[in-house]
Amino acid sequence: MAGSTTKQLVLKPQDLLVALKIAVNSERQFTYAELASELFMSISEVHSSAKRAQTCGLLARTSELTAVKFALHEFLEHGVRYVFPQINSMLTRGIPTALAGPVLSKHFMATDGLPQVWPDAEGNTQGIGLQPIYPSVPLACRIDFKLYGVMTLVDALRGGHARDREISAQLILEYIK
Repeated sequence: MAGSTTKQLVLKPQDLLVALKIAVNSERQFTYAELASELFMSISEVHSSAKRAQTCGLLARTSELTAVKFALHEFLEHGVRYVFPQINSMLTRGIPTALAGPVLSKHFMATDGLPQVWPDAEGNTQGIGLQPIYPSVPLACRIDFKLYGVMTLVDALRGGHARDREISAQLILEYIK
């Protein structure tokens, strides 16, 4: 049609954060206000994120929002590193992530290299800065250890080597089952 415009849907990083928060806390039924508070986002931002995640098939709404775990895992395993690639920064203090995070550090021996960290003034680890997929991730992970675990695995999927990604993809299943 001449002159018609179609809105193009673009998955945003916060959409994935909202979907993962719901997935790793499947025993809870969240309100938008609770998600907003725990993810350090506005209610309208959470609502918009949930709608986009539903449109993309990462969330479904029955009586409440639920994660579509197969789709979420498939996206994480095969797409997240292309849509939200790792962006490293300089040496900084922060919170350990990826291979240095609480989940993968159990599976890999420490190397001589510096760990990857989310830059955070309250962090206790010196390392190479890694931009989280969304700015509030470090804050949200401080109050939700399950979310912290899965977000560090997502970081390994975003930029790790093939073996790191394979192990991370397997471990993510435990978090979103």
